[in-house]
Amino acid sequence: MNNTPSAPRWRVSTRSGNGGDTCVEVADNLPDRVLVRDSTDRQGPVLTFTPDAWRAFVAGLAGRR
Repeated sequence: MNNTPSAPRWRVSTRSGNGGDTCVEVADNLPDRVLVRDSTDRQGPVLTFTPDAWRAFVAGLAGRR
């Protein structure tokens, strides 16, 4: 049996305001990529990152606080 998820499971940032409708959504449940999209345009473009690139991006943001 294959337990690898085939569909992205989107989540809204916990730092999102206004009920989560003005932020980005991230799908990080896929083994080889992290997807990012605009929560106000869910049918719009999706950015794709490698897991390593995404971790570096998030770490860079954390360092800016």
